[in-house]
Amino acid sequence: MSLPPCPNCQSEYVYQDQELLICPECAHEWNPSEELENAFTVKDANGAVLQEGDKVTLIKDLKVKGSSIVLKIGTKALIRRIVEGKDHQLDCKLDGAGEMMVTAKFVKKA
Repeated sequence: MSLPPCPNCQSEYVYQDQELLICPECAHEWNPSEELENAFTVKDANGAVLQEGDKVTLIKDLKVKGSSIVLKIGTKALIRRIVEGKDHQLDCKLDGAGEMMVTAKFVKKA
């Protein structure tokens, strides 16, 4: 059975002690079943959970930083990737504007 690497230091020398997994290099202990419950989720303006491959529409006009382009309300986009820990959670391909990062609170699921 293969155990996952340590989420703290990425060490591969992890061992199991009852329900916990323990890293001998950094002494980090975690329960792998709790990690699945705390998975990263992104929600749109209406509270619907977004996933990669979902189609969304913009709910307000958005100015693009560093240019004079304005993305109009109702512009459709396809979510290519969801990024954790940044200002803009959605890496999207927008109709007529190309690829760019969008904040999840400015879209709704189509």
